[in-house]
Amino acid sequence: MTAKVVLNPYSNRWNSQKRWPEAEAALIAAGVDFSLAISEYPGHTVELARQAVLDGFSPIIAAGGDGTVGDVVEGMARASGRGHLGVLGLLPLGTANDFVCNLGLPLDLNTAAEVIANNETRVIDVCKAGERHFINNSAMGLEPYITVLQQEITRLKGIPRYLVAAIKGIIRNPKWHAKIEWDDGSYEGPLSLISVGNAPRTGGLFFMAPHADPADGKLTAVLAYKKSSLSLLALLPKAMTPEGKFVLAPGVQEIYATKIKINLESLSPAHSDGELFPNQLDKLEYSILPGAIDVLAPASSE
Repeated sequence: MTAKVVLNPYSNRWNSQKRWPEAEAALIAAGVDFSLAISEYPGHTVELARQAVLDGFSPIIAAGGDGTVGDVVEGMARASGRGHLGVLGLLPLGTANDFVCNLGLPLDLNTAAEVIANNETRVIDVCKAGERHFINNSAMGLEPYITVLQQEITRLKGIPRYLVAAIKGIIRNPKWHAKIEWDDGSYEGPLSLISVGNAPRTGGLFFMAPHADPADGKLTAVLAYKKSSLSLLALLPKAMTPEGKFVLAPGVQEIYATKIKINLESLSPAHSDGELFPNQLDKLEYSILPGAIDVLAPASSE
């Protein structure tokens, strides 16, 4: 069956477009039969993936970064309704490539193409933030606030841009009052952030849901509140370690649930897989679709 490659040329600030000839050569060398669709405007990646599923292509290969992967998953979900989404392949052309790294997959394009050609799959959960599907991470509060800041930074590229934005966001220390309910618990009070993970790492540096497992049928969420910028800043290095020591700090709570309902007293930005929602929100409900997608990845790559 022919694969459809959905390329987002803007990923990594147009670097994915520059690297496409390298990726194309890798797919050809690996013997992958594919056709190419190139996104031309915001939202086009979603539509291209949706149409590729309807046209019978499989797998659908996301060529770009985490936002591209999230958009491709969204398109596959729109085509598949409530059923199984299909088979997803990954060509890491983004800045952080968090989902690829979370699955233990290669960043080298030749090796990534070989993984696609081998046709081994892992069953992975898909998450929803409202009606929007995601596969790696979503958040309200500080995390998407930092995403807004990093998009305003133009002089830095890659991971340093995320880090500078994180420090700026922490210093400003925005706060919300929240009421949060999940399967068997609830929280009401001040909130700095809520990060909901299908996998541990996001933003190239941060293990915001350090114990998340993308195949356990559960959302893993971290709620945190710190009164001062200094105490919030002290969490930063701990959030950059895979061991996830920051979830043991006072004011931080890690939860596991199939549904999470968030109500805020004031608006917050929100994102899924690094892509900001078009509008700020004061409420959002998370849910999970267990085992909803097959990802081209060897079983031993966990």
